Amino acid sequence: MTNTRNAFPKGGRDWPDLQRDIRARCADDIDWQHGRTPLFVFRNDQETYEIGREAFFECFSENALGRKRAFFGIGSMEKEVLDFGLDLFSAPESGTGAFTSGGTESIFIAIKAAREAHRARNPSQRGDVLNLVVPITVHPAFDKAAEAMDLEMLRAPLRADKRVDPAEMKKLINDRTIAMVGSAPCFPHGVIDPIDELSAIALDAGIWLHVDACVGGWIAPFFTRIGRPTPHFDFRFEGVRSISADLHKFGFCPKPASTVFYRDAADLERATFKSNSWPNGPFETPTLVGTRPGGAVAGAWAVLNHLGIEGYEDAARRLAKMTDQYCEGICAIEGMELLAKPDLSIINYGSTEVDIFVVSENMMNRGWLSGLTREPKGMHAMMSLLHDGAREEFLKDLRECVDLARKSPNAEAKIQAKY
Repeated sequence: MTNTRNAFPKGGRDWPDLQRDIRARCADDIDWQHGRTPLFVFRNDQETYEIGREAFFECFSENALGRKRAFFGIGSMEKEVLDFGLDLFSAPESGTGAFTSGGTESIFIAIKAAREAHRARNPSQRGDVLNLVVPITVHPAFDKAAEAMDLEMLRAPLRADKRVDPAEMKKLINDRTIAMVGSAPCFPHGVIDPIDELSAIALDAGIWLHVDACVGGWIAPFFTRIGRPTPHFDFRFEGVRSISADLHKFGFCPKPASTVFYRDAADLERATFKSNSWPNGPFETPTLVGTRPGGAVAGAWAVLNHLGIEGYEDAARRLAKMTDQYCEGICAIEGMELLAKPDLSIINYGSTEVDIFVVSENMMNRGWLSGLTREPKGMHAMMSLLHDGAREEFLKDLRECVDLARKSPNAEAKIQAKY
């Protein structure tokens, strides 16, 4: 297959022309603004969106890499965002953190810190193949980190409730294990792993426990505050050494914005990349990337201050109510069932009577992008408040698509589960 390469533009196009072109190119995108995509975009309300957007563009040109030497306002806002997170996650006075560009980066640098801590305790193992002990539901970002750092992934199975089995995790730990991981929640099934039990195992084994709260970190504590029974996952458990939590998911902040927190400042030092090999002198960053958009920091700072505790509690109430209504509506359809009871707003559901992938294809024909899981076979959605207004239409179409699948029992789905 040939690929026609685009020539470098000569220039001369004005904004109205470019805007028309952008909008034309995006015309066939999934209608995310009306809740037809099960992931990628998060929204609290229009006011919060506008505040985040305005703050982002207020600091559009600033570079967070220069927060200590040139852009002191960005530095002060970044510190406050990290302080807010440390407070939210019950961090001790020794705790600290870093502002990153996404969950993958937060995870990567936390695992780097864990590796360096293990090497410091076991200098004779430098050069050996070390490992991570993880649930089978752990995010592929850990695989990225493992591939880059030559780590082996040891995967533990789940209990019936789709949470990792701590006893199976414990069996996998050996003298080359640098860390174990729990999710809050896991992406496939939307449940929080038993962090209290994993913490006890980590303390007993003397290894690092990382909690991947990229999805739920900035909202789960507010589910607890409103009386929703939501498992704890943070530094209140002594074995938890680090936590990753995305601001640009249920913190409702502009992309790209994530955070990673450490129980002790020494671990931030272990995560920090340092070099003193070039003519310009020492270089160091607590993140994998160098340049970071100052607008992301300003946007996160503005949104957190705009919403505050009361705003996030209100968002948690609305998100919980909406998720419950979706779950009730799905279970009211004959043959449909939840594959796990969600702790937050990720739902995973399937059918005892029809091929759920055929149902998914039918839904896609109606303009709904489907998330899928392959084990167990199911449909999947990371619900945001964008989905609230689409609920009745979604459930109507889902019911009809299930009926279509039931009338065609020999139909074979062509789609496969993929992110």
